[in-house]
Amino acid sequence: MSDTEQTGVGPRVSRRAFFVGGAMLAAGGAAAARIPQPNAPSIGIDAFKALVPDTVGAWKFQQTSGLVLPPEDALSARLYDNLVTRAYTGPDGQVIMLLIAYKNYQDGVLQIHRPEICYPAGGYTLSPTMETLIPVGGGRTMPANAFSANGNERSEQVLYWTRIGEAFPVKWSEQRLAVLRANLARVNPDGMLARVSMPNDDMTMSRPLMIKFIEDLRAVAPPTLRRILFGPLA
Repeated sequence: MSDTEQTGVGPRVSRRAFFVGGAMLAAGGAAAARIPQPNAPSIGIDAFKALVPDTVGAWKFQQTSGLVLPPEDALSARLYDNLVTRAYTGPDGQVIMLLIAYKNYQDGVLQIHRPEICYPAGGYTLSPTMETLIPVGGGRTMPANAFSANGNERSEQVLYWTRIGEAFPVKWSEQRLAVLRANLARVNPDGMLARVSMPNDDMTMSRPLMIKFIEDLRAVAPPTLRRILFGPLA
């Protein structure tokens, strides 16, 4: 009687098929075990918005409009679990705008948009990007980028930083490398973009004000937001 002879209740599984199926099942289980896992929990939209303080140093929350946002498309809608935009007014009437975009995992396929992408999409011409160091206390600094964005109706001075897990990449290539390294360690790192900007054409005046705003934000942010913004430097 052959291994493939049929009985009254259906075909008998051959010994070879049994072992091949078992091997495939084991391989599938091993592959599933190697899928990188998120290293941070997701946060609800309302809970995330509640983390952002209304007062940052001398700056008071004013409204949410007027910010240059990532272009709306099917892909960008999947890039962020949370996107908060706010405008703050200082005692002299100057305005600082804040954008925080966060997703609790970056898998190498969907990654945060850097501002050098969304500003040109909004019709702005950019100056060369300058790397900038932001003081975060204890003699430590955090790498960031700064540039001027010039549009037909207004100009903005922009200072932003990105965090991927424990890394602070300042270039797209560094961002992809940070995700790859984490994925090789079987982790999907969380990813965050924070952008501070001022609607004027004077980077020399704006840069120290934006840096001071970031320092004040770190001081007043609740622990969860501080970790999201500053990671290992929190």
